[in-house]
This record gives sequence, structure tokens and C-alpha cells, in this order.
Amino acid sequence: MSYREITRKLKKESNPLKAAILARFFKTKKGEYGYGDRFIGVTVPTQRTIARAHLDIDLRTIERLLESATHEYRLTALLILTYQFKKGDHAKKQQIYQYYLKKIECINNWDLVDTSAHTIVGEYLLLHPTHKKILHTLARSKNIWKRRIAIVATHAFIRAGQFDETVHLSRLLLADNHDLIHKAVGWMLREVGKRHKQTLLEFLNTYGASMPRTSLRYALEHCTPKEKAYFMHQTRRT
Repeated sequence: MSYREITRKLKKESNPLKAAILARFFKTKKGEYGYGDRFIGVTVPTQRTIARAHLDIDLRTIERLLESATHEYRLTALLILTYQFKKGDHAKKQQIYQYYLKKIECINNWDLVDTSAHTIVGEYLLLHPTHKKILHTLARSKNIWKRRIAIVATHAFIRAGQFDETVHLSRLLLADNHDLIHKAVGWMLREVGKRHKQTLLEFLNTYGASMPRTSLRYALEHCTPKEKAYFMHQTRRT
């Protein structure tokens, strides 16, 4: 009944015009990164409201949502998982973390990753640092979404004042050829810089000249005009 109730609510809030816009925005044409993804046009705030109303659903129901071709069903499932994770005890957090890795193939667009990875993967690994090698395994995957999960998960470490994992993974992903990874790496480096600028500048002094320009622009967002000009000039000379 919960599955039917959730999908009924989502369908009730659907908007065909918005669905068409989202399909273009998330690149769902053949050959694009979101090919095959289907949208019904429900806003994220609405999905959050629906998710919060169904925090008691079990993993079987979540799995039905997560395995759907409909993007909003998968995002709502992940929102529920993140809320359950935050409220859960140690055993519940471990269960959700293991389930997330088991169903990782369903987390197949950038907003799905960005909504969930820092909480379910990042926060769990903060509690269990001996398991952090999974991030390096994911970062070396041929699957773009696994690579993005790896770097975005380090946001939890950054918030805790720990920057080594972000620096290590950013270095590992320097040669990545996908724009969505360039953006994610730059985003996480920017977050490092907001909390400890010296760590960011040390990274850029070492690797800035060889970084993808998209990553560099994102990383420099909160730097001074002089710093931006200096590092962007370095990339033009290479």
C-alpha cells in the first residue's frame, strides 16, 4: 500500500511541461549521460514532503521505487533512505549503507548521487574510517556515477574538518574525461577551500596547471580575483 500511495502522490503532482524540461536538463537523449531516464515533472521540494511522510516504509518498498525507470520515484526513495539514515541507530545506518552499495546501479544521475552520497556513504565512513578504501575502488570504476559518488561522499569528511580523502580522490580523478566529474571535483575542492584555504592553494599550486579548466573554475569560486587570474593563467600556458 505504501508503494501505491507514494506513487499516487507523485503522479498527482506531475507536470508534463516540467517533465519535458527536466528530460532535456538531465540529458536523456540517446548518447547522453541520462539516456533512458524518464521524468514525470515533480519538484524536489514536493518529493521531500512526500518522502518525509513515508519514513516508516521498509526496504522492500524502497527497492520498488529505486528500481523504477521514473526518476522521481528513485529520487524519492533516496530521500527516504537519507532521512532514515540520519534518524537511525548504528545497526540501521549500517543496513542502509550496505543496501546503498548493493543498489548502486540504480543511482544513475548526478542529482541522485548528490542527494545521497555524502550522507549515506560519507557519514557512514566517518564512523568507520577503516572502510574508506571503498572510495578509491569507486573512484577507479568505469561507471561515471560510482566515480561521482566517491568524490561527493567526501563532503561529509570536509564538513568534519578532514580534507585528505578529498585531496587524494581529486588527484586520482585529475585525468577523468567526463565534465560531470570535473564539476564534482572542483565543487569538493571549493568546499575544502571554504574551510581551509591553505589546503586548496597547496593542491592548486601542485596540480592546478594540469587540472581540467572546469574543475579549476569551480575550485577557485571563493578565491580572490588575483588568485583566480594566477591559476587560470597557469592552465593557459600548458
